Amino acid sequence: MTRGILLAAALAATPVTAAAQDVDLETGAALFADNCAACHGAEAHGDGPAAVGLSTQPADLTRIADRRDGVWPIFEVMSIIDGYTQATTPRDDMPILSALTEGPIIELTADNGLTTEVPANLLAVADYLESIQSPPPERYVP
Repeated sequence: MTRGILLAAALAATPVTAAAQDVDLETGAALFADNCAACHGAEAHGDGPAAVGLSTQPADLTRIADRRDGVWPIFEVMSIIDGYTQATTPRDDMPILSALTEGPIIELTADNGLTTEVPANLLAVADYLESIQSPPPERYVP
């Protein structure tokens, strides 16, 4: 348990670049369309058809880095998508997308060489979201 906490802390302090990852953006786009577009919209602007009945407007996912002063927080993004953050901050406005945590597990390597295993589908969606940021991220911080 302590080792996992130390690894998480080390990774949280380490930049991660998408260029270091070998993930298919088409897979990420397809997974987004299947799991996220109903609420966030086909273009990820938060205007999907299911958003009409929600008490909280879905976020514009093309502006994540812009809302964080140009920083792309890949681990935060993956934690929100996979529901991990709901263990400490319950949210009824964002479903847990277990389909994105199923399937193969791959290694995500930070710039300092530390690696952690993540579901390939989850990383594919996060990398797809990074690719549609407007403006593009300037810095990479977990």
